[in-house]
Amino acid sequence: MSEKSQHIRSRLAYSFGAFGHDAFYATLSTYFIMFITSHLFDKDSGAMGAKMIGYITLIIMALRILELLIDPFIGNAIDNTRTRLGHFKPWILIGGTIGSVVLMILFTNMGGLNTSNPYLYLILFAVLYIMMDIFYSFKDVGFWSMIPAISFDSREREKTATFARVGSHIGQNIVGIVVMPIVLLFSQYSNHGQGDSQGWFAFAVVIGLVSWISAIVVVIGTREKESNLRKNREKTTFKDVLKVLVRNDQLMWVALAYLFYTAGIQIVNAVELYYFTFILGNAAQFSILATINTTIGIFIVLTFPSLAKKFSRRNVFFASVAVLLISILLFTFAGKSLPLVLIAGVLFYIPQPLVFLCVLMIMTDSVEYGQLKFGHRDESLTLSVRPLIDKFGGALTNGFIGIVAVWVGMTSGASAESITAHGQMIFKLMLFGVPAVMLLIACVFFYKKVTLTEEKHAEIVDQLEKTWANKLKNEQAAQLEIGNIDLLIHAPVKGMLMPLDKVADKTFAAGKMGRGFAVKPTEDKVYAPFDGTIETIFPTKHVMIIRSSENALVLIHIGIDTAQMHGDGFTTHCGQGQHVHEGDLLSTFSREKIQKAGFDDTVMVSLTNDNEKLHFEMLKNDGEVDHGSPVLKLRS
Repeated sequence: MSEKSQHIRSRLAYSFGAFGHDAFYATLSTYFIMFITSHLFDKDSGAMGAKMIGYITLIIMALRILELLIDPFIGNAIDNTRTRLGHFKPWILIGGTIGSVVLMILFTNMGGLNTSNPYLYLILFAVLYIMMDIFYSFKDVGFWSMIPAISFDSREREKTATFARVGSHIGQNIVGIVVMPIVLLFSQYSNHGQGDSQGWFAFAVVIGLVSWISAIVVVIGTREKESNLRKNREKTTFKDVLKVLVRNDQLMWVALAYLFYTAGIQIVNAVELYYFTFILGNAAQFSILATINTTIGIFIVLTFPSLAKKFSRRNVFFASVAVLLISILLFTFAGKSLPLVLIAGVLFYIPQPLVFLCVLMIMTDSVEYGQLKFGHRDESLTLSVRPLIDKFGGALTNGFIGIVAVWVGMTSGASAESITAHGQMIFKLMLFGVPAVMLLIACVFFYKKVTLTEEKHAEIVDQLEKTWANKLKNEQAAQLEIGNIDLLIHAPVKGMLMPLDKVADKTFAAGKMGRGFAVKPTEDKVYAPFDGTIETIFPTKHVMIIRSSENALVLIHIGIDTAQMHGDGFTTHCGQGQHVHEGDLLSTFSREKIQKAGFDDTVMVSLTNDNEKLHFEMLKNDGEVDHGSPVLKLRS
């Protein structure tokens, strides 16, 4: 399979994985509470039914909050996983399998235990729910942690995440389209258009199977790319997990802002079906809103890379929250008007994938932020924070909605006619007013404390690459002893030869990257300067290291500060570990794009494991050279 075909296959597989993953999450966070409050107990159960609903919602809230303490350790366990499938795939498969089976069981009354032996039911419910939640976390953290393993480039990450978000958007919203049709299709009784427990179980089976199949597709179809920047020098110990998270201030601030945001939107998302059921009086019409959101949302998601590039992620975040607040205001005054409810529902959904991607990208970029700041890289541990917060928001949502639903009488056997005007007022005040306040608090934290911009991340990656190259120089100098050497190094590019100490990059000019030479290019092609093996290709494609048979490590660096181009304008024609011959084409680059971006296109060549015992003989110090012209001779 060609590299291009594998790339397409991987993107499609990852997108389908996101589809099944978010269909599962939407079912758990939005529709499961509807099953609990409106279908698990019949209308004759009276006070006992209301009491059980209260117990169950409190159990859900308590277990999800308790499980938050486990999530960082789940992320660390994934980071420390070493298998032939990589870090993430084993947990995606295991979590997807166990989570799907348990979800189906939870959408039942467990053989009537909910009424025949309520306390045994509560115990089994708690055990199954925490089991499902833990394995879902393994899958969730593993799945979204693949993004920083795919690329170090912020823009490339945006494209990958956007592609996946299209799948997750469809998965999340298609649940809203199919939930009532599936429930009603398999129900024995219509029950005022709400269906019965049999129909809800069938719905859970469909979602569980889709989620499980999508996990298998991810395992088969995706590829985790290795990079030297991803190699930790040591593992994060169990006792250091929380310490790693807390000291990453940018991760913590964006997490706090996201906590208030996600708690607010999850409340509104979860009560939309209640609105259609108990205020409009027609649950089936909810499919109309879900269909519209699914269609429009696809196009909204695809605009994220261009919106973020033009306006910045920060501005996209604030504009999105403003639209959310307007939609909440419309919901409050929509009453029984279906058109107004649909407009409010659409406006409320449109910004959500944009905010999700803003937060996900900042958290992803905080992996490198933490790596530069503390000298240690923790991908899954860092990315475990986002699902942790989603679950905490879901715990608050389920508990809050369960209490309000019982308070206003939106339980089994109720209908739109039975909800009083006072009950509707409480419903709107608690389930629209509270989220609005939460969104405003999120904006304050985001505005005041989140400073990790796209530009700052590019600078961090550039510093990391130079830091890593220096480490490579020191570590491999000790590990790779240069043998008896008589190596002729040719110019890798056509242009004007110049001494390395004359280049504008202070690190190279000071000799910190080793001795060598530079070429001001007049062509856009880089060729192998000698026979050797490609030791490393940097994620931004502007740097590669070639190892000779005598273990000399020669670095070729295209341009100055070109890491900030995120690989745009650079194409590699070789792979890491590939053996090349002198004169083989290694890379092409666009001098026009480099110059247009305001950077120097000088190509620098240096020996990274330089030592004083080596004799450098410059065969030519300046003037025009062609690629393949002898420039430097190394002898021991």
